[in-house]
Amino acid sequence: MTKADHVVEKGANRLEHLAGKAAARHDGVGAWLAGELKNDAAFLRKLKPSLIKARARGKPAKDPPPPSAPSGPQLSESKPKKKRRRGRKAPPPIVIVGAALAAGVILAKVIDWRGHAHPRD
Repeated sequence: MTKADHVVEKGANRLEHLAGKAAARHDGVGAWLAGELKNDAAFLRKLKPSLIKARARGKPAKDPPPPSAPSGPQLSESKPKKKRRRGRKAPPPIVIVGAALAAGVILAKVIDWRGHAHPRD
């Protein structure tokens, strides 16, 4: 292997390490990201300069070894605990929109009523 191959392999190993960290998160985004990072690491291994050179010359390039299987189970038996938010909960957005609409209607009525008190004839 050349120095450039080692650099590419090091980058692929870093991507696999990040995939392991993402898989450790217990949410849907972490699992999706772990799969994507593993695919990226496999693709990066195919971009080794020595393999590209061999394919360009028409020689059969030996395929990189498949990524290793995880050592432990990927899903835990229990559900992860949800973090509790402290403080007051915000009202639903529909309540905020309704209150703004009501305030706007009342303000328009007041402005219209005051306009009739002092006509500009």
